[in-house]
Amino acid sequence: MDNFNQSSFNSSSEMAVLGPIVDKQARDMSFVGIIFIIMGALTCLSIIGAIFGIPYIIMGLRLRESSQALLSYLASGNVLELNNAFEKSSSFFSIMKILMIIGLALFALYILVILMILLTGGFAALQNSSY
Repeated sequence: MDNFNQSSFNSSSEMAVLGPIVDKQARDMSFVGIIFIIMGALTCLSIIGAIFGIPYIIMGLRLRESSQALLSYLASGNVLELNNAFEKSSSFFSIMKILMIIGLALFALYILVILMILLTGGFAALQNSSY
């Protein structure tokens, strides 16, 4: 990180172009973070739901922290704030990736169970038929 020239990241022409985009992105990240926190809190109302609710709350907090770091970067031009924003958003996406893999695995298991029930029931119906 020490090899980067800080002024190359926040020249006035780049900030004029990227500033409004990064500002909107940061505000959208903050909104989505709040939604994740609310969804996590509602999911935590059941004991089993807390398994997914707590990671949702953590994801929402990381997204809001990333948003604040982006806004700090816009205000100060400090590249360390931009690095912090990327680290926090990386944490959000890592948790999201794990939850998606778990969700897909549970869905595949659900499909297998349903298929086994249907096949078992289908074979039982064939054996009980009087042809």
